[in-house]
Amino acid sequence: MLDITGSATDLGLVLAAGMVPQIVFFLFGGVIADRLPRNRVMVGADLVSGVAQLGAAALVLSGDAAIWHLAALNALRGGASAFFFPAAAGITPQTVPGAELQQTNALLRLTSSGTNIVGAAVGGVLVAAVGPGWALGWDGITYLVGAVFIAAMRVRAAERVPGSGVLRELREGWSEFSSRTWLWAVVAAAALGNMAFQIGYVVLGPVVADRELGGPSAWGFIVAASAAGLLAGGLLAFRLRPRRPLRLASSVLLLGSLGMIGLALGLPAWAIALGAFAGGMGLEVFGVFWDLSLQQHVPIEKLSRVSSYDALGSFVVIPLGQVIAGPLSDAIGIEAAIWVAVILFVVPCAAILLVRDVRDLERTDTVPAA
Repeated sequence: MLDITGSATDLGLVLAAGMVPQIVFFLFGGVIADRLPRNRVMVGADLVSGVAQLGAAALVLSGDAAIWHLAALNALRGGASAFFFPAAAGITPQTVPGAELQQTNALLRLTSSGTNIVGAAVGGVLVAAVGPGWALGWDGITYLVGAVFIAAMRVRAAERVPGSGVLRELREGWSEFSSRTWLWAVVAAAALGNMAFQIGYVVLGPVVADRELGGPSAWGFIVAASAAGLLAGGLLAFRLRPRRPLRLASSVLLLGSLGMIGLALGLPAWAIALGAFAGGMGLEVFGVFWDLSLQQHVPIEKLSRVSSYDALGSFVVIPLGQVIAGPLSDAIGIEAAIWVAVILFVVPCAAILLVRDVRDLERTDTVPAA
């Protein structure tokens, strides 16, 4: 987007266009994932996302891409992901024994982080060498390849209560979500933290790299360092066995602010990359133990719906962060806008450690019975 218009506001609008459909369809995606074989839901979502990215690639390569084209295709991809994520959240405890969930979560995230490193490197090279269209095309192909692998899985649909409708199933999911203080407290903090991360890193980070650090290759290096941190965090989470996983997870989550702090201070790319590495490590450790807590404390037949409420709450204000990042930086300057984002990230993430249910939630190494 920066190569097309050079505008942080336009970049934020296109990113927001992908988030809004996620927010609209997350809850419905959770219901569908609890009704159908979850791998089939994931395959359908991957196919739609792949087609959307390939369409965007074709428009960019042809030189006909307009902002509304890219926004519409990103909205299509975002809507598909609203079905993919709840299904993915529920499929792991459906296929893995409870005692092996932590290692499985870590292994899944290690695999994802490894592909992120390759993807960031390839994407940065493609953007720098031949333009963003080829990078979008590469991304679209990876969605289609992923759909092939997921289609090979054999997963049974969950049992349904006869006569249950969408609204009843949504109410059941909400009841499970709202009855757990540790769950909604972390989600509330994540909402502000994710919005801040969009402002200070996702939107303004590439702008800083483009203007002060040498362009897309520098940002690709920083993103690759973040992905390497995710890989390191997955390896660490594979070994750790904390009795109270959310206490540890919430503590290391604060490392996610370091990349933004480096951008705000105007540090060189290598120093920002170190902060991004530490932040990626903290976010990955948090992710493994957050997934574990959900899987060990939420009944499996309701897990996709609860995960959809988790995703909705965590992501609901992300589009706001994406949209206001450009105008905020225009009004107070990029450096000041990133510092605002740092504060919005650190304060709520630190506050969840004050919640007793978050600090004291214990691991069970079992999957709740249906």
